[in-house]
Amino acid sequence: MRILALFAAVVVSVTAQGQDYPSKPIRFIVPYPPGALTDVLARSLGERLGAALKQTVLVENRAGAGTLVGAELVAKAPADGYTLLMATSTTLGISPAMYSKPQIDPVKDFAPVSLVGSVNFFLVTTPSFPAKGVKDLIELVRQNPGKFNYASSGSGSPHHLFMEVFKKDLGLDLQHVPYKGSALAVLDVIGGKPEMMFLDFSVAVPNIRAGKITALGTSAAKQSVLMPGVAPIAQTVPGFNWQAWQGVVATGGTPRPVIARLNAEMQRFQNTDEFRALLVKFGMEPWAPNTPEQFAEIVKNDVGRWAAVVKASGAKVD
Repeated sequence: MRILALFAAVVVSVTAQGQDYPSKPIRFIVPYPPGALTDVLARSLGERLGAALKQTVLVENRAGAGTLVGAELVAKAPADGYTLLMATSTTLGISPAMYSKPQIDPVKDFAPVSLVGSVNFFLVTTPSFPAKGVKDLIELVRQNPGKFNYASSGSGSPHHLFMEVFKKDLGLDLQHVPYKGSALAVLDVIGGKPEMMFLDFSVAVPNIRAGKITALGTSAAKQSVLMPGVAPIAQTVPGFNWQAWQGVVATGGTPRPVIARLNAEMQRFQNTDEFRALLVKFGMEPWAPNTPEQFAEIVKNDVGRWAAVVKASGAKVD
């Protein structure tokens, strides 16, 4: 009887945690500087989540160490649902793999809430480049090993690692030219040197539409809702499927009822036409309705995928 009574008390306590939550303001940590896409998205999410929960959501920027400063703050916070992180594939996938002793464990230190959207990347070239399609580019590079260069927004960035995967899968010899940001990199690609790069939507599309660069393919295996006229690279290179995602996580160990409450409220506004249109405006692909368990599986899979790519690329911080 004592065991049954104890079990009943635990059930009541856990249920109450979900019903009573939230009873005070929620901190929403953004591991990027103000004005970045992730920051803008987090503020839009925070406003909607606050209205749904009838509680204040305070967005706080904590940039640094490849987004790990903000991530570590959330990892070490009390596991009560009052500290959330605007997580990205860089934060929970790429950055930890860049350190020999990362400050966080992407799987154990966080409790996934909901995946929000993803950023598709475009493989672009200067308009004068002879190849006008992915197949043409592959053949041209194979015929001229070491002749062509590709730009990135920096060593270890998605722009860099997507191309490293592309090179490795196809056995291509391309030289890497890192820049401090994609805006600077694309200027040189427009000028013809380096000749190509993977470029995120917000920078790629205005230049594609202006005819300054040519889009040969997209990094995700599915057709882009943002530029459906550009074919996925996977149509030429089966299995090529890479995106940069964004989602909300809490501190690892946060009670299940609290996570369930957060997910339920987020799904309500995530699945509206208004919010989907907002993501498209931000240059993001809206994500289908998802559970914390589905998001957790994506994080778990990505940790291994990114670790392998970072190791192959040789990118390191320490």
